[in-house]
Amino acid sequence: MSERLTVGDTAPDFTLPSDTGEEVTLSSLRGRKVIVYFYPAAMTPGCTKQACDFTDSIESLRGAGYEVLGVSPDKPEKLAKFREKEHLGITLLSDVDKSVMTAWGAFGEKKLYGKVVTGVIRSTVVVGEDGTVELAQYNVKATGHVAKLRRDLGLD
Repeated sequence: MSERLTVGDTAPDFTLPSDTGEEVTLSSLRGRKVIVYFYPAAMTPGCTKQACDFTDSIESLRGAGYEVLGVSPDKPEKLAKFREKEHLGITLLSDVDKSVMTAWGAFGEKKLYGKVVTGVIRSTVVVGEDGTVELAQYNVKATGHVAKLRRDLGLD
């Protein structure tokens, strides 16, 4: 299992394909604050709720200087369908080999219905303008997470 990121760490750089087919590189967003959230699978109930909550908050998040990147192991084609079906306004990135999730501590052992399994750990990391971690939350709940994150960031 990979190490979890903590406040003050340098966020590992990455380049991943998006749902629109373009590549997104974290370091190209330096100078802006970035919320990177990891979720298990597009078009599942919890992941849909979370993505819709981020979309509902995107204008105020961007107004406060934040970009939002959602990362899952889904292929870009599935992410495009997810965006279209749910009218999502956030950037969705594909990490099929889970290398970015592993580097960020968002893939590994977790409990699912009382059993230990290996999979995506629902996580959110806020990266500051200088590329360092300002907030790292692991094993977050899908429902209510965006509202809690907004409170944690002092946006409510």
